[in-house]
Amino acid sequence: MNIREKILIVEDEKSIAHFISTVLNNNGYEALLARSGAEAQSMISSHCPDLIILDLGLPDMDGLDILRHLRSWSSLPVVVVSARSHEKDKVTALDLGADDYLTKPFGTDELLARVRTAIRHTRTVSGNSEIAQKGTYTVGDLTIDYNKHQVLVRGENVHLTLSEFRIVALLGKYAGKVLTYDSIIKELWGPRAGGNNQILRVNMANIRRKIEENPAEPKYLFTEVGVGYRLAEGE
Repeated sequence: MNIREKILIVEDEKSIAHFISTVLNNNGYEALLARSGAEAQSMISSHCPDLIILDLGLPDMDGLDILRHLRSWSSLPVVVVSARSHEKDKVTALDLGADDYLTKPFGTDELLARVRTAIRHTRTVSGNSEIAQKGTYTVGDLTIDYNKHQVLVRGENVHLTLSEFRIVALLGKYAGKVLTYDSIIKELWGPRAGGNNQILRVNMANIRRKIEENPAEPKYLFTEVGVGYRLAEGE
C-alpha cells in the first residue's frame, strides 16, 4: 500500500477548509485540518505533514507569524492561501519563505497544480539532480521512490512505516553527506523533539533490518558515531 502525502490545511473558514480537504482527499492526498495557529503549530510537530496550505487570517494569530517560526527550523513546503490580494502581502509572504501564494477564490485545477509544484520543489532544493529529474534515488539495489512514497530493494517494496520512509527520504536527498542526529529530528519531528535520539535510533534499527542483508555490516545506511547518519552515494 502506498503512503499518501499528508497536507495540513490551516484554515478557520469552514466552507473553504471543506472544499480544500475534499479536493485533496479525492486526488490521492491525505488532508489534515487545523482551525487556528496554535493547533497548526502543534500538528506540524505531531503529524509531520509533507506540505502546508496556510491561510493568513487566522483567529488567534497572523499566518505570517506561523510561516516565520516554521522557517526558523524547517524547509517544509508552504502554499499560502489568502483573500489579501495586494502585491505587498504576496511579496512579504514569499520573502518569509512561502513556496507559493494563492489568492482566494481559486479553482480545483489551480490548487492541485500549486500543490504539485510545491512538493516537486522540495526535491530540487536538495541539489540531488536524480531526485529532481526522476523523482527517485537509486544506489545499488536500493531505490527510494519519492512519488509513490516507497523504498524498494531489488524491485520489492520493503513496507516502511511513514516515519521510517521520511527518514530514508531525507537521507536520500543528501546522499553521501552526514546528517546530524539533531538535524534529522528537528526536520522530521520539529524543534520540541530536539535532543531525544532514542526515537531516531529505534527507527534506524528497524529500517536496517528491512533493507540491509546484514544490518551489522550495512551497505546503504551508515552511522557516524556520535554525529549522525549517512546514506550511501550512488555512482
